[in-house]
Amino acid sequence: MNEEKFRQLPGVDKVLSNKKVGYYLNIFTQDVVVDIIRKNINDARKRIEAGGKPLSDDDIIEGVVSYLQSINTPSIKPVINATGIIIHTNLGRAPMSQEAILAMELASRGFNNIEFNLDTGVRGSRHVHIEKILCQLSGAEAGLAVNNNAGGVMLSLTALAKRKEVIVSRGEAVEIGGGFRVPDVMRQSGARLVEVGTTNCTYIADYENAITDKTAALLRVHPSNFRLQGFTHRVELREMIEVAKKHNIPVIDDLGSGCFMDTAQYGLQPEPTVQDSIAAGVGVVCFSGDKLVGGPQAGIILGNRDYIEAIKKHPLARALRIDKTRLAGIATTLAHYLKGEALQKIPVWAMISMPVDIINVRAEDWMGIAPEMFKVVDGESMVGGGSLPGDTIPTRLLEIKLTSNRKEKNKATLISKKLREHSPPVIVRIEKDSVFLDPRTVMPEEDILVRKALLGIVDILRQ
Repeated sequence: MNEEKFRQLPGVDKVLSNKKVGYYLNIFTQDVVVDIIRKNINDARKRIEAGGKPLSDDDIIEGVVSYLQSINTPSIKPVINATGIIIHTNLGRAPMSQEAILAMELASRGFNNIEFNLDTGVRGSRHVHIEKILCQLSGAEAGLAVNNNAGGVMLSLTALAKRKEVIVSRGEAVEIGGGFRVPDVMRQSGARLVEVGTTNCTYIADYENAITDKTAALLRVHPSNFRLQGFTHRVELREMIEVAKKHNIPVIDDLGSGCFMDTAQYGLQPEPTVQDSIAAGVGVVCFSGDKLVGGPQAGIILGNRDYIEAIKKHPLARALRIDKTRLAGIATTLAHYLKGEALQKIPVWAMISMPVDIINVRAEDWMGIAPEMFKVVDGESMVGGGSLPGDTIPTRLLEIKLTSNRKEKNKATLISKKLREHSPPVIVRIEKDSVFLDPRTVMPEEDILVRKALLGIVDILRQ
């Protein structure tokens, strides 16, 4: 029975001769196209063997064309973030400054001096391209950048504490996200985790009583993505440093997002800054380059020269080293802080500091497309990216009016889908069956694109 169905399947040549499939012979090599055809025909055979309905020739051809089209079209594409979440993990985290983008582009063209000393004509170190800027900005003695903050923490622990003990509060043995758990990272680094205190209360005596001749460091982990409230006690950084110095061991400070700016002046909770940690005397500070710093993905490690040199020389540093494009991007981003232009140049800080009256003007401009269907309302923006949990910034939102009926929820989903199908896609916020767009997280130059997307849903709203 199946043999008859197998014979009905088209041959490779027949599929290859189809005009839709043949079009891709101008794009891919024939071997690639033939291989995809064979895979689709083989899948059709497996479907028959499993008792499924046989696919027609047209079905197989469409499957081949669909696959070829998918691998010919870049899957990562620009989107407009109208959610009001400034550092949106699912949307690429921090957008970068134009200068950082240009620096990354220039680093990608041809050759460069990433590890070549132009003065001496011999091999150089990639760390020199960022270390001076990092030290000037933070006050640290030395520094480097690696692939991401998880890598920075693991590298620091491996280089400084392998086969030794590292003490951490139980309230800080946390999961940062995506399965990144402090105990797991500690285990992979070869260091032995020693937990002290309780989930809600840890005291300096807990650290001091746990220190032995096997202790290599005290680890402080900033709870970036959650906040404990109620009966709690967390040891001050200065207390940890005093105890650590007494025993000649470092404090390793995992700041998570990392921050060089005073968040309190924008109505947010004070975020611990890199400068404060260095000034307090920590041995090593680790943080991300692609969140509140506002650059490309990177893990930045700063601190005492002896500790940093040991980290640089560890074999794992090569496995985690940052590439030339991101090194150029993060160096340019950090330079914005030194030049006093972070609020103007770095999109994350431009968004955080954007006045509500400016946001209101933009929202009302969008509303002008169809004032009978749109309205401007008060709302809240979020920092996101595992930073400042629970903190919001007042904003003004464009609300898309929906008729009050049983289909309202479905209509909100439909509108959201239609906006995602726009080119470029517009990502919105749905709350209580209503659709909102927050201008705070939309680049000013994208306003014209948002207006076009909103025009495209007017007919749906009228239905």
